[in-house]
Amino acid sequence: MSKLPIKLHVISELDEINQQIMPLKALADRERSAIYGLTGMVYTPHIDDYMQASIKKAAILACLKEQGILALSKVELISTALDSLHKRARNNAIVEYDGNRYQRRFSPLKLSKSGKVVSKWARYWFLQSPNGKVDTEWEYQVREIWPAYFLIRTTDL
Repeated sequence: MSKLPIKLHVISELDEINQQIMPLKALADRERSAIYGLTGMVYTPHIDDYMQASIKKAAILACLKEQGILALSKVELISTALDSLHKRARNNAIVEYDGNRYQRRFSPLKLSKSGKVVSKWARYWFLQSPNGKVDTEWEYQVREIWPAYFLIRTTDL
């Protein structure tokens, strides 16, 4: 049995998804501020729509980069280098690379059915500012490149 051909993306699809994301982000931000401080299960349709569009955008970007249409970003290149140099870095470990300090972060990517045990972790690096805080532009790029890292899913049945 032959495999289905993989759909390759084009730049125009990236422009379309960027146009879709703009209003979704505004709605998601308003919803996020409205539910700030609430606990428990909160219905968040705008945030969910925004995250799904962000994941679609990340898939298009990854496809374009694999095709060689877009170049890998500085964040991706440095993250790959840091991953290969510091494979066993723990959460919040700080390392030096090319004169900058980077902090290793882990966040839960997949939970068990009960929601009590993390079965898969997302691993990424944040650039540290000279004052010791996370560089906001770097964090924005990490969230744009790997939006699925910031969603928590339970295991499928």
